[in-house]
Amino acid sequence: MAVKKSTRTKSKPIQEESIPAEEPVWTYRGYHLGSSEFVTAMVHFFRAEIQRANVWRTRLDTTTNWAVVATGATLSIAFSQANVHHAIILLNTLLVLWFLFIEARRYRYYELWSYRVRLMETDFYAAMLVPPFHPSPEWAENLAENLLTPSFPISMWEAFGRRLRRNYLWIFLILLASWIAKIWLFPESPKDVTEFMERASVGPASGEVMVLLGVAFYLFLTVFAIATINMTRATGEILPRFGDETAPAAPSEQGKHRGLRALLAPRRRRRQLLALIITDKTEEVSNRILTDLKRGVTAMQGKGMYTGANRSILMCALTITEAHNLKNAVAKEDPKAVVIVSPAQEILGGGFAPLEEDKKK
Repeated sequence: MAVKKSTRTKSKPIQEESIPAEEPVWTYRGYHLGSSEFVTAMVHFFRAEIQRANVWRTRLDTTTNWAVVATGATLSIAFSQANVHHAIILLNTLLVLWFLFIEARRYRYYELWSYRVRLMETDFYAAMLVPPFHPSPEWAENLAENLLTPSFPISMWEAFGRRLRRNYLWIFLILLASWIAKIWLFPESPKDVTEFMERASVGPASGEVMVLLGVAFYLFLTVFAIATINMTRATGEILPRFGDETAPAAPSEQGKHRGLRALLAPRRRRRQLLALIITDKTEEVSNRILTDLKRGVTAMQGKGMYTGANRSILMCALTITEAHNLKNAVAKEDPKAVVIVSPAQEILGGGFAPLEEDKKK
């Protein structure tokens, strides 16, 4: 009886579907940074900036505590004994004014770190939560420029006025009321205004002079606090990303509503540059700039007056954050090239500011 041999078909290996390689976000000396590594780096950077902002925020509280403690100690001494001169309150007023100056400087540093944190919150993380992921096209360059050329988002005047309105104006009002009460109540109430003026004198300065100085000082504080209200809102405050959407868009009316501008709109136009590249490898350098920087290049003909040889001059407009990449791109193709980078007053069109402003009816 013939035995039938069983035939086994050899199974073919299952071919894995080809997964397209992830395009690197950033390459440097053979290292390739993918999207996941990029997000991880941004997370660590975000945590570091929050830590910086928290440190400077704590320093603001410390300065305010100094002013409160000094004021409380001064008033306790001034009202504990009748023979204590009221000049101690005036000295404390000057001390609190110095604390305010220190806190204004610290507030500018706090706003520097807080600006970066708020920029990542609104233009990176907020956009990540709303599919499709589409961050603002300018947020990365704003952040990069702030890292390369750090500058305070607010002026010293704005910082001084903001801290004055929020905390120190109330301390100064308490000192004013305490100074008047000290003169009026101790050792007893004056009989008339003349006696009050006599008590208000400090050393060679008469009471009238001290009262005039006090009026001028508090008038200055009041005017300063009101005058700085309409300055650009600090980015660290809890305010909407785009402020009031109904703010008028006409250029003539924008100055009247400065506080309603986009919260994180660039405080100033990013620094724009114009690069001139003198090279013998025109095509290679041009293609490298077009590929790496995605910037347009214009070729002009020039002549070297020393050698008499004709050369090509490439002209490229770029921003401050692209200057380093431009130098690297040119060096890859022509290390002997001459690169001249100069600031540009204004660049319109070609990926920069629009040449024609939008006309909104």
